[in-house]
Amino acid sequence: MEASTIFFHASKPGLCPTASPAPSSSSRRRLFQRQNLVFAPLRSESRRFLALVPRAASGVLDQGPGRGSGAGGGARRVYKQSQAQRSLPAVPVKEIASVVAPAGAFLAITFVLWKVVEKVLVRKPAGTSLAENRSSSPGLKWSFAPGTNLSSGISFKIERESRQKLNEFAKELRSFRSVDMSGRNFGDEGLFFLAESLGYNQSAEEVDFSGNGITAAGLKAFDGVLQVNTVLKTLNLSGNAIGDEGVKCLSEILMGNAGIQKLQLNSTGLGDEGAKAIAEMLKKNSSLRVLELNNNMIEYTGFASLAAALLENSSIRSLHLNGNYCGPLGAASLAKGVEGNKSLREFHLHGNLIGNEGIRALMSGLSSHKGKITLLDIGNNDIGSKGAFHVAEYIKKSKSLLWLNLYMNDIGDEGAERIADALKQNRTITTIDLGGNNIHAKGVSEIARALKDNSILTTLELGYNPMGPEGVKALCDVLKFHGKIETLKLGWCQIGAKGAEYIADALKYNTTLSTLDLRANGLGDDGAVRLAQSLKIVNEALTSLDLGFNEIRDKGAFALAQALKANEDIAVTQLNLSSNFLTKYGQVALTEARDHVYEMSEKEISIYF
Repeated sequence: MEASTIFFHASKPGLCPTASPAPSSSSRRRLFQRQNLVFAPLRSESRRFLALVPRAASGVLDQGPGRGSGAGGGARRVYKQSQAQRSLPAVPVKEIASVVAPAGAFLAITFVLWKVVEKVLVRKPAGTSLAENRSSSPGLKWSFAPGTNLSSGISFKIERESRQKLNEFAKELRSFRSVDMSGRNFGDEGLFFLAESLGYNQSAEEVDFSGNGITAAGLKAFDGVLQVNTVLKTLNLSGNAIGDEGVKCLSEILMGNAGIQKLQLNSTGLGDEGAKAIAEMLKKNSSLRVLELNNNMIEYTGFASLAAALLENSSIRSLHLNGNYCGPLGAASLAKGVEGNKSLREFHLHGNLIGNEGIRALMSGLSSHKGKITLLDIGNNDIGSKGAFHVAEYIKKSKSLLWLNLYMNDIGDEGAERIADALKQNRTITTIDLGGNNIHAKGVSEIARALKDNSILTTLELGYNPMGPEGVKALCDVLKFHGKIETLKLGWCQIGAKGAEYIADALKYNTTLSTLDLRANGLGDDGAVRLAQSLKIVNEALTSLDLGFNEIRDKGAFALAQALKANEDIAVTQLNLSSNFLTKYGQVALTEARDHVYEMSEKEISIYF
C-alpha cells in the first residue's frame, strides 16, 4: 500500500476538520522533492489552518480531478489556495535535531552535576532554622569571653571592600597606642567586627570611635570585652546616636571596667535616664577620671542624679556638662554634690542657662568645697552683673582656682568692676576670659588697675567688648611697666587706628607680652603702619601677632615688611594678615621680607594671607 497524505481543512475555529483528497501524484512528488513537509500559511481574515497527516491509503491519492464537487472539490480548492500562497522557508528538521539533541543533553548533565556539587560543598549548618536566620541581636546570648561576641547568628552583610577596611582598622587597634577611627561610618556591624580586636588588645590606649553611625544595639559589642580590657584608657563615642538605651548598656559594662580613665559621650542624644545610668556607674566605678557629656539633653532630674553620684565617687577629676539644660534648680543640686566631693578638679558648665539664682547656689557650694577646683567654666549662662557679684566673692576665697571662663554673660561695667576688685586679692588665677560681656572703657579701666596689683594673671581675654580707643589706652598705660600678661586678646573691640597707636607705644616698653590678638578692629593701613614702627625697635617678647579682618591694604603690608627686614632681633614667628585687602604686590613684599629674615638669621616666620 502506497503512503498517501490527507489534508484536513477547517474554515472556522471550533469546527471539526473534514478529510479531502490530496493532490495528484506528480504534484506530490514535486512537493516532497523540495521538502518533506509544506505548511500552508494561515489566512488572518478567516483564521484557517492546514495540517499534513501521512496515511496508508493509495486509493485516495489516485482519485482524479473529475470526481465532482463535495469533499474532493474542497480538497482541490484547499490545495490550490495553499499553492497560491507563498510558502515558508525550508526547515532542515534533521539538521536541527542533530544539533539540538546533544546541546540539550549537555545542559541537563551540567545542571545535575552543579546541584550535586552544591549539596556536597555548601552544607547548611546543623540546627540552623529559618527563625534563627531571621532573628538578629534580640535572641542572642552574649558571652563574657573576649572576642566571642562575633556570633554566627549575626549577619554583618559587609561588602568585601568594607571588610578589608575593617581588617586594617583591627590591625591598627592591635598595633598602635592611639587610634583615630572617627567619621568612618562603619556602624554597628563594624563595631562588632572591631570589638574582637579590643578584646585581645595589648597596645591601644586611646581609641576614637566618634561619628560612626553607632546606635544602642552596637554597644553590646563591648560586652565581654571592656570587662577584661585593662590597657584601654580613653574611649570616645561622641557623635553617635546611642541615646539613653545605649548609655544604659555601656554604663552596666563599665561598672566592671578597671582601665578606662576618660569617657567621651558628647552629642550622643542622652537625657535624664542616661544620666541616671551614668550616675549609678560612677558610684561603683573607681577608675574613671574624665567624663564628657557635652551637648546632650540632660535636665534637672539628670543633674540631680549626677550630683548624688558625686557624693559617693572619689575618683572623678574632670566633669564636662556644657550645652545641657541645667537651669537654676540643676545648679543648686550640683552645688550640694560638688560641696561633698573631694576629687573634682575641673568643672565645665558652659551654656546651661544657670542665671543669677543658679550661680549664687553654685558659688556657695564651691566656696565650701572640700577639694581643690582648678578650672571653672561658667560661660554663656546669663548671670549678669548680680551673678558676677557671687562669682567675685568666690574668687576672693579660692586658693586653688587657676582658670576661669565668664565669656558671654553680659556682666557689663558693673560686673567687671566687681571681678576686677576680686582679682586684686586673688593670687592663683592665671587665665580669665571676660570676652563678650558688654564691657566698655569704664569697666576695662577697672580691670587695668587690678593688673597693677596682680602679678599672677598671664592670659587676659577681653574680645567682643566695645571698649574703644579709650579702653585700650587705659589698659596699655598699665601694660607698659606693670603686670605679667603674656597673652592679650582684644579682637572685635572697636579700637581703630588710634587704639593701634596706644598698643604700639606699649610694645616699645613691655617685656612680657608674647601673643597679641587684634582681629577685626578696623586698624586699616594707618594702624598697621603704627604697629610696624614699633616692631622696628628691639622687641624680644612678641612672637605672635594677629591682624586679620582689619582692612589693611598694600601700604600697611609694605610697612610691616620693612619692619621685619629692619629689626635683626625681631622675635615674631607668626603674623596673620588673612581676610584683608592685600594684592599680590603686598603679599610679595611680605614674602620677600620673610625670606630675608631667614637668610640673615635663619629664623622662620609664618605669614598667613
